[in-house]
Amino acid sequence: MTSDASASLTISVTELTKKYGRVFALNAVSIDVRAGEFLTLLGPSGSGKTTLLMAIAGFNRPDSGRICFADEDITVLPPHKRGVGMVFQNYALFPHMSVFENVAFPLKLRKISAEEKHHRVLEALKTVQLSDYAERGIDQLSGGQRQRVALARAFVFGPKILLMDEPLSALDKKLREEMQIELKQLHRQLGVTTVYVTHDQREALTMSDRIAVINEGELAQIGTPREIYNRPANQFVASFIGESSFIPLHRDDSGQLVHEGVAVLPVPNEETGKEWSLVIRPERLLLEKPKAKRTNGKIYFDGVITELVYQGETAIVMIELGNGKILTSRANTRAGDDVDSLELGQTVSVSIDKNDAIVIPGETK
Repeated sequence: MTSDASASLTISVTELTKKYGRVFALNAVSIDVRAGEFLTLLGPSGSGKTTLLMAIAGFNRPDSGRICFADEDITVLPPHKRGVGMVFQNYALFPHMSVFENVAFPLKLRKISAEEKHHRVLEALKTVQLSDYAERGIDQLSGGQRQRVALARAFVFGPKILLMDEPLSALDKKLREEMQIELKQLHRQLGVTTVYVTHDQREALTMSDRIAVINEGELAQIGTPREIYNRPANQFVASFIGESSFIPLHRDDSGQLVHEGVAVLPVPNEETGKEWSLVIRPERLLLEKPKAKRTNGKIYFDGVITELVYQGETAIVMIELGNGKILTSRANTRAGDDVDSLELGQTVSVSIDKNDAIVIPGETK
């Protein structure tokens, strides 16, 4: 089973709307998924991401809008006629069947010959590294192995689209992180168009070609992991993708963004608007050495340490500024970074390189 994106299909979602009573689960959402792409739908619980996935799968009928696979309108097509592979959150494996029988089930429904079925199942199990588990029962498998069986069953019949609804949520942290890499490699191998749902931001950043951030039934932003992390469209995206502190900025008459009377940055791209926010990622906020010389290439803040949290390879340092705003810095715990010398109540200076500064329009909430 090798990558063949040409055999995959594009997915076009246009103005899709779904209401439950007066509440919009989806509000005129439009997304195009490229052939062979791994697109993640990311958002908090209740944001509408699973509703959108289930509409693509055919288990949810939208109130309005359109879904197309390539040039075919499949909006009202029944799920079993859409030809998509599906991996559910609970895997939905048959406990009374062996691993082989579970993986073979979609082929049995399609009346594939016994010889071809045997070949395809063994190939699928080889792809997910379960060749030696064909005759085992589902209750003899670990969580990670069950997840692989569910994956093999989803792609064994050669679907051009694969849909996954939080398939790693039941796994422990270490196994979950291992499976993220395995899924990414498997997608590269299969080349099938994949739409993946998660509420885990790090999972989305790790696995995706692009991420569609969904909030309150609407598309907040779509882009590559780097674009979403480094250029969030608004405060929701900035706060949901990664950890962030927000500093209010005001545009002065000269076109500079000002914090507490000090000009810190030019307005990006000559955009309009008076109120802005500076987004500071913890790993980009640096603790300054005492009496260190200040340069024009950085933005500086002075404050008092209110919290220290040791997390192994890094430590969280929370700093309260004079205006009551809290900045969070994530410092390395290697010997040269002097984290061990920090104390609660200590006055410190921190800085962020202007090239690392992220600016978004609108007031800080």
